[in-house]
Amino acid sequence: MNVDWLIIGGGIHGVHIAACLIGAAGLAPGQLRIVDPAERLLDRWRVCTATTGMTYLRSPTVHHLDLNPFSLRRFAGDALEQLAPPYDRPSLALFNAHCARVIEMYGLDALHIRDRIVACEVNEGGVVARGATGDELHARHAVLAIGASEQPNWPQWAPRNHTCVRHVFEPGFDGWPSAQPERVAVIGGGITAGQVALRLAREGHRVHLISRHSLREHQFDSHPGWLGPRYMSGFSREQDHARRRAVIGQARHRGSVPPDVCRSLRQAFRDGLVAWRKAEVQEVIAERDKLCLHMQGMEPLEIDRVLLATGFAPARPGGAMIDNLIESASLPCAQCGYPIVDEALRWHPRIHVTGPLAELELGPASRTIAGARRAAERLVDALRQ
Repeated sequence: MNVDWLIIGGGIHGVHIAACLIGAAGLAPGQLRIVDPAERLLDRWRVCTATTGMTYLRSPTVHHLDLNPFSLRRFAGDALEQLAPPYDRPSLALFNAHCARVIEMYGLDALHIRDRIVACEVNEGGVVARGATGDELHARHAVLAIGASEQPNWPQWAPRNHTCVRHVFEPGFDGWPSAQPERVAVIGGGITAGQVALRLAREGHRVHLISRHSLREHQFDSHPGWLGPRYMSGFSREQDHARRRAVIGQARHRGSVPPDVCRSLRQAFRDGLVAWRKAEVQEVIAERDKLCLHMQGMEPLEIDRVLLATGFAPARPGGAMIDNLIESASLPCAQCGYPIVDEALRWHPRIHVTGPLAELELGPASRTIAGARRAAERLVDALRQ
């Protein structure tokens, strides 16, 4: 198959960029394809958010997958209960319904190729991508919209072969407790851990939330100033990519919890529904029909199940496919291993990036929904010029 544009990744970033290429850049739908191994677009987003028990998004109404910033607010209509203060944050149900509307409006389901790209190379005519099925796709341009959702961060102490020690973001996660009440340790200190702990408590389980730090309250993943010139002007002037990486690390509110989840957690602590421990886990030992969690400076904790809510590994996503592409096309990378791209997010004249792969150019908010919108703006502006 030959197309003008190939988007590798059917998540938040891939879907929004596809909508913008069609709706803003005027690309004919037949000249675009989205490759993602899932049965439907946004599958990982839906699975991960459903697992955590998310009810409202952390981001405001203007951050969504359609072109017009006010599209989601209009879509909500009079259903004001679907918008939560502050910033009219949409409910997950409303956001997902709007995503489905965007996918339908631009006919993106028909452009979805259900495959996993295992090899990618650049030649004089463009990009050649080979799927796990063996099929080849030829495109003049490619967008690497690869997120970190397939590389959950496993602590070193956590065994990977125990059915009762699971990461909530691992592909095919099936470690949720049954209807019978269990003693569950949730490991992590950020929004995912908080939401999982609250969901477990609502379902009647005895929940222990264990984190290495106290609750860190922040409305967003990073300060809103990173979405505009307030902070990005200085970031863009910085030519040293090691310094940019350091700035990104300092600016991100990793392991943080928004105010509404923080309030719910503190109430759950007071009500005895969730027991919180500030501790460093050392190991977990299986003892007959239970687990024994050992923490530094504390008595061991007997539990039935461990759920890891420790986010995603910081390594560059894309695995061997990206490694081989870098080597074959001599693509520039910073010391941290991430792409060095231009203002149009070009890693190569034929290859653009978004999401984590674009963060040395887009800054701390690159991975978010707002980051997807900024990436699409850069891409569309470059095409118009």
